[in-house]
Amino acid sequence: MSNKRAAILGATGYTGVELLRLLAGHPDIDVVYATGDSQAGQRIASLYPNLAAAYPALVAEEHDASRLAGLDVVFLCTPHESSLELVPELVGKVGLVVDLSAAFRLTDASQYPTWYGFTHTHPELLSSAVYGLPEVYRSQLAGAKLIATPGCYVTAATLALRPLVSAGSIEQKGIIVDAASGVSGAGKALKASSMFCAVDEDFTAYGLVSHRHTPEMQQLIGGEILFTPHLAPMNRGILATCYARPSSGVATTDDLLGVLQAAYANEPFVVVSEAIPSTKATLGTNTVHITARIDARTGHAIVISALDNLTKGASGGAVQAANVALGLAETAGLASVGVWP
Repeated sequence: MSNKRAAILGATGYTGVELLRLLAGHPDIDVVYATGDSQAGQRIASLYPNLAAAYPALVAEEHDASRLAGLDVVFLCTPHESSLELVPELVGKVGLVVDLSAAFRLTDASQYPTWYGFTHTHPELLSSAVYGLPEVYRSQLAGAKLIATPGCYVTAATLALRPLVSAGSIEQKGIIVDAASGVSGAGKALKASSMFCAVDEDFTAYGLVSHRHTPEMQQLIGGEILFTPHLAPMNRGILATCYARPSSGVATTDDLLGVLQAAYANEPFVVVSEAIPSTKATLGTNTVHITARIDARTGHAIVISALDNLTKGASGGAVQAANVALGLAETAGLASVGVWP
């Protein structure tokens, strides 16, 4: 059987480059077309020398819709509004569309003006988009034609909390997600807030009570979420520390860990243990590390998760979901062992 042919639109941004890195090691998917309009005409190997061995001749090109017809999978690493217009043009003309923006993540179109600042012009496609988190939607992903890849913060919080909410182990009200991300989560575009002098030796919160990932978290977790994101002076990684009230009958750390271990017993990319997760342990991998504690003194449950925001939190999660949709081995092209030191 011949390999699947793939295109990456927006291949020169951080998520696009991470996709190129992952697909370079994928046994069943070949990248045949990559766009990067602002850097069109330049070789990928020149822009990103880390990819030189895998893509010595691949050139970032301008977008040409005629190049996409009939491809097996097209990954969109494009802004929300761009994906909103591209997806209707691609669905039905290519085998699978995997969108890494938020354009098709929310099920309620009326939430887009409030949280994203634009009106959703294709609400009819929201119901056909499958949320790209195999740990939750694996059966729906099989054979999917449109995948909405989760947000990085949402992946970390959902995998930490959803099994506990579903099992009734924690209360649905008053859940707090306190999470920190590496600077790559802000994207490649030049911003004063993400320049070296702004982030080095600093740690700051942002998006207070209004971060756009909040409705996505609530949609997936099934509870009321107060989310506070932070920017950490590191390239990659997310550490999410989540607080909730344990339900009646949940009294020990083992109660929480037992629910999480049962939920993820057969998951290739989720590690649940008593060890405290760290972002460095997940570097370059598609793996999420999770732990939990009960604090009997204050009556709180604490659940902590760590992941690489560019891999499992974006491009790796997109590849994992695409593998399921295309009928490939779910773990193909993805690492579970991190880089150390």
